[in-house]
Amino acid sequence: MFVTASILHADLDSFYASVEQRDDPQLRNRPMIVGRGIVLAASYEAKAFGIRTAMGTKAALRLCPHALVVPARMAAYSEASRAVFEIFRDTSPLVEPVSIDEAFIDVGGLARIVGPAPQIAATLRQRVSTGVGLPITVGVASTKHCAKVASQAGKPDGLLVIPEGGELDFLWPLPVNKLWGVGKKTTTKLGLMGIATIGELATADPERLRTTLGNAHTGHLQALANNRDPRHVDTDRRRKSIGSQRSFPAGGLTGEDAWVITIELVDSISGTMRAKEIMGRTLTMNLRDNNFTTFSRSTTMAEATWSSAALGRAAKKLFQENWPFINSGGCTKLGLSVSNLTAPNNVQQAFNFDPGRAPEVDAAIDAIKEKFGHAAIGRTAKTSRAGTHWH
Repeated sequence: MFVTASILHADLDSFYASVEQRDDPQLRNRPMIVGRGIVLAASYEAKAFGIRTAMGTKAALRLCPHALVVPARMAAYSEASRAVFEIFRDTSPLVEPVSIDEAFIDVGGLARIVGPAPQIAATLRQRVSTGVGLPITVGVASTKHCAKVASQAGKPDGLLVIPEGGELDFLWPLPVNKLWGVGKKTTTKLGLMGIATIGELATADPERLRTTLGNAHTGHLQALANNRDPRHVDTDRRRKSIGSQRSFPAGGLTGEDAWVITIELVDSISGTMRAKEIMGRTLTMNLRDNNFTTFSRSTTMAEATWSSAALGRAAKKLFQENWPFINSGGCTKLGLSVSNLTAPNNVQQAFNFDPGRAPEVDAAIDAIKEKFGHAAIGRTAKTSRAGTHWH
C-alpha cells in the first residue's frame, strides 16, 4: 500500500536514563535509576522489574535491589535535547516541540524532494542514533494523535508506520488507556461501563457516555477514537510559560526530599530558558498534599531572568511559605513554572549585560562541566531548622 501519512511523532526513549547510559558505558544494558529519593527516569532494564517514573527510590530498589542509582544531570539532558532538536529542524521546517524529549514533525511537503515519510523517519532515527547517541522511537500517521499512539506502541527504539486508511485497524484493538488524554480515572469510569478498547469507545452510544464523561469530553474522546484530529503541526506555538512538575507515590515526600526535587526543577527550567533564549519574571509553585488539596502561589521578580540562582531564591521563598500547609500530610505533586516571558533583548539590564550569555555563575558552572564533566559541579540542597538554603 502506498503510504501518504506524513506526520511524525518523535519520542526519545527513557530520555534521562538513555543519556546516562550513553555517557557511562558501565551503566549500559543494566537496570539503572536516575534520581535519588524519587525515580525521575528508569532504564528499560529497570522497567522490566516494574520500576516506574515518580516511584520512590526505596520502593524501586525493593523491586530490583541490584539496580544502579545515579543523580540527575539536568544540564546534560538539556544539551542532548538541543542536539536532537537541531536534527528535527534540519529534517523539516515544520517542527512542534511537545516537551524536552518529543516533537511532532510534518514532512508532507518533502516527498518529492527527499522521499516518503517512512524513509524520512528512518533517516531521522539513524541521525539521532549516530549523531547524538540516543535511541528514539518514531510513529508515522496521518494525524497527530495517531502518530503519538504509534510512537508509544513502537517503543523502544522503533519505527511504526500507520498507512493512511489503516488508522482504525490500528487504534480500535488497543486498550482504551492508550488513547491520548485517557487517564486512570477515565479508564476506570469506562471500565465500569464495559468499555475496554478504543474501538468500543469509538462505537459506544454518545448519550450513554455523556452521562458519565460530560458533553465536551465525550465528543473529544470519540473523535480521537475515530481518528478525527484536524490539528496541524504548529510551529508558532507561543509559550505562555515554561515549567515542569513531578508526581510522587501515596505518602508523599518529606521537606528535604521535596526541596531536592525543587532544585532539580529550577535547574531544568532555567537551562531550558537559556537554551531557548527566553527570560521570565513570575515564578509559580504548585504543591499537592496527600489529601489531594492543591496549593498554588506565585512571586514576581523585579526583572526578568534566566539565572538559576535568581529563580532558586524565588523558589526558596515560595517553598518556605507553602511547605507548612502540607508538612503534616506529605507532598504528592510538586511543580514550578515561569511566566511573563520575554526575549533577552527586551530586558533592561546593566550596561555590561550580554543577552547572548548566561549570568556569570551559570556560565562558570557550564564551563567547568564542559571541561571536567557534568558530575564535577552542581547545586546542593541543605535543610535545617533555620530554613532551606540555595547553593
